[in-house]
Amino acid sequence: MSRGYSLYMPVYLDENTGLGLTQTIPEVVKQNFKNLIFTSPGERIMLPDFGVGIYSFLFEQNTEATYGLIRSRINTQTAQWIPQINIQDIDIGTTDEAPETMNLTIIYDIGDLAISDVLALRIERSQCNSVNHFGWSGG
Repeated sequence: MSRGYSLYMPVYLDENTGLGLTQTIPEVVKQNFKNLIFTSPGERIMLPDFGVGIYSFLFEQNTEATYGLIRSRINTQTAQWIPQINIQDIDIGTTDEAPETMNLTIIYDIGDLAISDVLALRIERSQCNSVNHFGWSGG
């Protein structure tokens, strides 16, 4: 029997242990953080206020004002739902080669564990049509 904290998302089969599981507390925190970023408000049953809803920002103007709204939403949601995360910096941008893709990098600490980590996500408009919101790329 395999041991771990939670299912790894996206779910995958591990030939040695069965379903892939998170193995460390930092992995669990990072996965929960990704879930918070990608979940749209109203998507979670019984928790209508949960989620940043990052996909909704992909169709907004590519401006500093939009980036400010994203930063604010991430900070507010993280403080409410994952208070053990202390956000140090949020970098948001696109490239000329892929203006329809948002690059989001969040540097954070995990509270009392004194562990720093980076959540780097590449979010594409093509992912918005997918029912599977766990198809994120980045780590």
